[in-house]
Amino acid sequence: MHDIAVFTGSAHPALAAEICEHLAVPLQPARVNRFANDCLEVQLQANCRERDVYLVQPLVAPVQEHLVELLLMADAARGASAARITVVMPHFAYARSDKKDAPRISIGGRLVADLLVTAGANRVLTMALHSPQVHGFFAVPVDHLHALRELAEHFRGYDLSRATVVSPDLGYAKSASAFARLLDVPVAAGAKQRFSDDRVEITSVIGEVADRDVIVLDDEIAKGSTILELLARLREQGARSIRVACTHGLFAAGALDRLAAQPDVTEIVCTNTVPVPHESVTDKLTVLSVAPVLAEAVRRIHNGESVSALFDAP
Repeated sequence: MHDIAVFTGSAHPALAAEICEHLAVPLQPARVNRFANDCLEVQLQANCRERDVYLVQPLVAPVQEHLVELLLMADAARGASAARITVVMPHFAYARSDKKDAPRISIGGRLVADLLVTAGANRVLTMALHSPQVHGFFAVPVDHLHALRELAEHFRGYDLSRATVVSPDLGYAKSASAFARLLDVPVAAGAKQRFSDDRVEITSVIGEVADRDVIVLDDEIAKGSTILELLARLREQGARSIRVACTHGLFAAGALDRLAAQPDVTEIVCTNTVPVPHESVTDKLTVLSVAPVLAEAVRRIHNGESVSALFDAP
């Protein structure tokens, strides 16, 4: 591929390298320097003039650090006369801040979208936004991919004759239903009420899960409080086996260890949109790569081809 330049920040260089491997292009070097006053400086160490530039950077902890890196990379590419700047942001952390549900709070998702555009982003490529309406916060085109096909391909390797897909709440039931259609199995959902960031209550599960092989599906798992609460309800209703799947395996504050410690959880599946914490290692974890679909999206964007086949609902 000609006239394309791919750079990455410090958030997830392994994913960027894998994307470049699928594109058969080199990952261009970038330098991040910290001054004595704690300010960051970013230098893109390859020519950008009139090139199609892609900046790979999911927003993962420390989120603010990686966000500023990304803004500085976009500004550097714009200042270097890039023909087009596409932010490849597999995980958009601020998608959770999508509405004003309390007095005097900011809508962080919209603010960060504005910052990216102001910094120079001409296009955004992302995956499994926590709230789909965040797509509309951007004043530039957004390609919103999903990982349902990759997850479904993995689970097709199991006996699904008694399987049921379970969404932790009604808000994610639409995506869970699409996933269930890919596997040709029934779907159920938890009736959830959230009291704080890490305190939720699921009063019941709507749908048949008794004596079923359950696949719990969510867009992301952070502290895991919702999943643990759902597991308690599934046990009460007599689920036969439980597997947990998500797109973004953030696994903050020891969440992966807590989930793996549940004796009835036989497998935890996530993708590599974010790096899995190194301190959490378990043989129950399976990590699927989304580099091929991200690379194909980059190839289609670069060549002016349709990307819709990659993000249309299955």
